[in-house]
Amino acid sequence: MTGPVDGSLDDHVSPKTAAALRAAMTRLFEGRPQRTDGRLTKENLYKEAQISRATMNRAHAILAEWDAHLAAHGKTTPGESKRDAAITDLKKRLAKKTQECTLLENKLKAAHTAIAALFHDNEALRQQLVKDTATTITPIRPRGPRQGR
Repeated sequence: MTGPVDGSLDDHVSPKTAAALRAAMTRLFEGRPQRTDGRLTKENLYKEAQISRATMNRAHAILAEWDAHLAAHGKTTPGESKRDAAITDLKKRLAKKTQECTLLENKLKAAHTAIAALFHDNEALRQQLVKDTATTITPIRPRGPRQGR
């Protein structure tokens, strides 16, 4: 932020304007904007206070507070922080579910392979059974002394 040349941080705005800026700043920091989208930008600050940018730029002490707050707390609003936390949680849950799906898919492929092998073994056994029953077995006559010769 650029301040006055002499280095002082006096506000060169009326008390009414300073109050409007502080109220707008509080609303934006608390995530309760009335006239903007709530992002923590100086453009939203002067629009939320319903003053011009030039007037806001003369409020050096208030802008110093604004900059100090953003340096300490970052530019995310409470709503954005909640959203980011929800997105992070959803990403973790998605990664876990994706891992579970991959594991189940691998188990399904293994079961498919085992079932196919059992099916082919069963078919081979059925063919062997048909082949064995199709062969006629001739009983061997018992050997014993021959009669009548």
